[in-house]
Amino acid sequence: MPSGVRIPPPAPNVTRPGEGFFYYSLASRPLRLTRSGILRNMIDEVLLRDFYENKHLSMKEIADKLGCSVNKIVYHMNKLHIERRSISDAIYQKHNPNGDPFRLRAPETTAEFELYGLGIGLFWGEGNKANKYSVRLGNTDPELLKTFIRFLTDLCGVASEDLRFGLQIFSDIDKERALSFWVHALDVKASQFYKITVTISGSIGTYRKKSEYGVVTVFYNNKKLRDILVNMLPR
Repeated sequence: MPSGVRIPPPAPNVTRPGEGFFYYSLASRPLRLTRSGILRNMIDEVLLRDFYENKHLSMKEIADKLGCSVNKIVYHMNKLHIERRSISDAIYQKHNPNGDPFRLRAPETTAEFELYGLGIGLFWGEGNKANKYSVRLGNTDPELLKTFIRFLTDLCGVASEDLRFGLQIFSDIDKERALSFWVHALDVKASQFYKITVTISGSIGTYRKKSEYGVVTVFYNNKKLRDILVNMLPR
């Protein structure tokens, strides 16, 4: 029998475990449930914290497991001073049930320290910090973009297949030729590119001369890493 599960002595109309009340507790105070799962007494704090903080279940999911109302879960969370997740944090955890999909690590070698400085510098100077939900950096220079990609994959622990790319070209540039150039230059797959954005030629003045193959934006759609990198920037 699992630790923490106690079956009380038989009572009237109770002949076998599971037909009447049973106790389930992860702490000294038992949690009393009925056969239908309806909560009968105070929710166990350790159990509630385990569901909410460790297993990252929502209050609705916890209520469903315990067979009680969401309001009861809210009441006990407030009473036990369990800090509630923000909506954005709840959404993040829902989309990342196994934890962060990236793994930051400190640079260890001279080359890695150089890469770290270049990556932060590029994000500071070229990155789009206005967007609050993803890491973004756009440029026309393949080597610059490759350096930033190495920063994300080598030091931020981002899987290269999780990167996405946006390509913006002028209307007199061949789409397939431009896409092929960037796929080979960045050593990525064509399937990682969003739909190509086409701008009418000449509408951006002299910038047209600098973008023979268009402008590529590197995307890593993760709000948490975006916030971490923004907080690393000089104030």
